[in-house]
Amino acid sequence: MVQAEATINERQAVPVPEALPVLPATLGDLLIRMRDRQPDAPALIFPDSRRTFADLAEESWAVARSLAGLGVGPGDRVGTLMLNSPDCVTFFFGAALLGAVIVPINARYRAYELEYLIRDAGLRVLVTNDTGREHTDLSAIIAEALPGLAGQADPARLTVGGLPELKAVVDLARAPRAGFLSPTEFAAVASRCNPHLLVHRAAGVSARSTAAIVYTSGTTSRPKGAMLSHEALVRGWMMVGRRWGVRPDDRFWDPCPLFHIAAIGPMIFTLGHGAAFVTDMHFDARRAIQLMDHERATLLYPCYPPITQALISHPDFAALDKSAVRVWLNVAPPETLRRYDRAFPDARQITTYGQTEGGPVSLGDPADTLEARLTTCGSPIEGAELRVCDPETGAELAPGVLGEIHFRGYSAFSGYFNAPEKTAETIDAEGWVHTGDAGVMDEAGRVTFRGRIKEMIKVGGENVAPAEVEQYLEEHKDIRMVQAMGIPDERLTEVVAVYVELEEGKTLSEEEVISFCRGRISSFKVPRIVRFTTAWPMSATKINRGALRDQLLEELRTEA
Repeated sequence: MVQAEATINERQAVPVPEALPVLPATLGDLLIRMRDRQPDAPALIFPDSRRTFADLAEESWAVARSLAGLGVGPGDRVGTLMLNSPDCVTFFFGAALLGAVIVPINARYRAYELEYLIRDAGLRVLVTNDTGREHTDLSAIIAEALPGLAGQADPARLTVGGLPELKAVVDLARAPRAGFLSPTEFAAVASRCNPHLLVHRAAGVSARSTAAIVYTSGTTSRPKGAMLSHEALVRGWMMVGRRWGVRPDDRFWDPCPLFHIAAIGPMIFTLGHGAAFVTDMHFDARRAIQLMDHERATLLYPCYPPITQALISHPDFAALDKSAVRVWLNVAPPETLRRYDRAFPDARQITTYGQTEGGPVSLGDPADTLEARLTTCGSPIEGAELRVCDPETGAELAPGVLGEIHFRGYSAFSGYFNAPEKTAETIDAEGWVHTGDAGVMDEAGRVTFRGRIKEMIKVGGENVAPAEVEQYLEEHKDIRMVQAMGIPDERLTEVVAVYVELEEGKTLSEEEVISFCRGRISSFKVPRIVRFTTAWPMSATKINRGALRDQLLEELRTEA
């Protein structure tokens, strides 16, 4: 009895956690809650347009009604191919209110990649607009990817060969092409929707249902769709916002594209904490500085070195009033972060480790010491788990020992869409996500990223799978075999290089190989260096890609 009382007393010495504000359960909850709390507060700010929370909710609900009128229901996939615009956000939340799944599509994709994604995701509706059309005509790329679109009799009931699930392609421009639904037609189909049924559906969206499928390249030949639940997106990213210390009066500037998790996630926690999300159609250093200055941005998310470097080296940067900035984030090596730290001397710079499949797995704390913030990627987000393991045995490693980073928790993705084997390779029976990334943990539980175990090429923040580049180039009639790899680049971290073996008797130049890629695959996937060979270094059974890369780097060093 005495021992039992002592145990109880020991337990009482450990305080019960303090109550935290309740988090919204779904994306729809998040939007409607903030509309009710502060309808007239700014939610979304572009250089030439603004939306309050009431505006955003009303426009998103209109999108939900029209999508429902097109027959979109819970679980159906809605693709958005756009540069950053208010439409990106209203379709994101409109699909969520309906219980549908949003599929944001990389606006740098070309027809070859787009057709694959439409097919793989089983899109029911695809949407684009005319933002940035003077630079990239996205509807023309859609038309090229879907050659039967122009001849369709009813753009609200498509029957495109080989794509039975695709029922409509919407162009929110004023003068859409044949086969596309116009803005007027899209608005009109809302009349087919039963509004009471829509309200009922919105109330029934599950927190564990899939909210978004975000495609990310891996070591397989094609991009794969990471399925993210409402809980992963809302609870996961709202906890990230707490680490940032977001307040309702904040202006969160993020130049990243809204088809990328580095913009989707921050947008969610910014709006969820009642602050304003500040962005632009695309990143331009001068426009960005003007926008930050005009809006008195308080939190900054440049994230990638090419963006940060362009920003702080621009002639207008010196005149920017930097006093409002409290916290900003960059992902770069420690020495680079030290250089950046001088750019905003009164702000706390943090960094992160994460991926599409789980958002920021770890994040620096603004309250940490300078050394901890610059030399580690921070500790796990509250409630999430992180470990470093032996990549061969799976055994957890001691602090300071290099291994593979694993994570699990509510922010983790549910699996890859249409890829059960790849899902099983990545998520083990206990729910741990095996990242393929190398890292170490310190005694305090902070992780440091040390590179990739897998062969991903990181080009200015974009992931490029070598096999995807290889598969595309091998479609050229004169090319027999290709091996792609990343080589270091001062501005973009890495760029793509390839070794090519030609068919017997065929000749191609380096420029001809590169020209075959330009305009047909994303520019960040286009090789910068081409070498020709007929003698491949081999390991036991495969071409030794590492030996090829070493050979090329030695050649480049010699030339320098």
